[in-house]
Amino acid sequence: MTYGPPIPVIIDCDTGVDDALALLFAVRHPGIDLRAVTCVAGNTDVDGVVRNTLTVLETAGAPAVPVARGAERPLIEAPRSASHVHGHDGMGDLGLPAPRRTPVDVDAVTLLHREILASPRPVTLVPTAPLTNIALLLRTHPEVTRNIERIVFMGGAAGAGNATPVAEFNVWHDPEAAAILLTAGVPITMYGLDVFNRVVVPAAEVHRLRTSTEPGARLAGDLLAHRPAAPGTTAGGTGGTAVHAPAHGTDGTDEAAGGLGDAGALCAVVDPRGLTTHRLPVEVSLAPGPARGQTVVDRRSRIGEAELHEGTREQALVDVGLEVDVPRYVKLYLETVEAGGTG
Repeated sequence: MTYGPPIPVIIDCDTGVDDALALLFAVRHPGIDLRAVTCVAGNTDVDGVVRNTLTVLETAGAPAVPVARGAERPLIEAPRSASHVHGHDGMGDLGLPAPRRTPVDVDAVTLLHREILASPRPVTLVPTAPLTNIALLLRTHPEVTRNIERIVFMGGAAGAGNATPVAEFNVWHDPEAAAILLTAGVPITMYGLDVFNRVVVPAAEVHRLRTSTEPGARLAGDLLAHRPAAPGTTAGGTGGTAVHAPAHGTDGTDEAAGGLGDAGALCAVVDPRGLTTHRLPVEVSLAPGPARGQTVVDRRSRIGEAELHEGTREQALVDVGLEVDVPRYVKLYLETVEAGGTG
């Protein structure tokens, strides 16, 4: 596949095993100009996110991409980490070295504002985390939207959730921030759980990456080994459990297929034809109770009795990812991560 001029991209993340997979891809894909990375509390505390982000960028051989520390907690909710998924250090407890670099001396909102307005081409903003930093940016500096091409965010679900039966973690962690994002006034793509869980790297490929002599590719393999295919998915994306036979791991254990997670959102930036989207009304449930944090995606072909009796409500129109070409994105990810270490 040939690419035009690199797309200016800023990632807002809570690194995080699958955020790390996304960073590896963004650094190494020739179609992405990674201008900055901002960090927010989510998978682990914000200082851990900063540490993990800097370590991943160094391991990937990235140039000095500016990294900034952002919000320590959601706008309203108490912070709630996902250490049971990502390990105590947020990176699968892989024992990675401390970074040599330090973050820039401005906060995340300041860095976002500066880099978005300084970009010679409109920026694609890719949040793969709770949306606190983005909400603060949009409320503090609404003028940035004039130089944002699109926001591609990993979050939400048209179907089942993971943090609750109906809410996905990033949106559930800070529902008010997600609601603000939807009113940004720029094109938005929702890369939610409906496609997030489907893109799975086969076990044999995970094993091959783990035995690589190149540090970035090997890190990708170790991260994928920590992210076995989620229940209810397959490497083909058709439901069920992982169907690939385990590969023999470097530590004598059997490896399973591993989910790309957040990295799929970056694949969608450079290869949007691999993602099937539908432009649909979306809103975030903010009321207390079991539906709080749900992204309510209206997939009806016509209005219902509620609208007929109570009137229609204005809702954001979002390009919601509902289907994904799994082999295409797996191939794209593997080729990018492995080729990036050969230069």
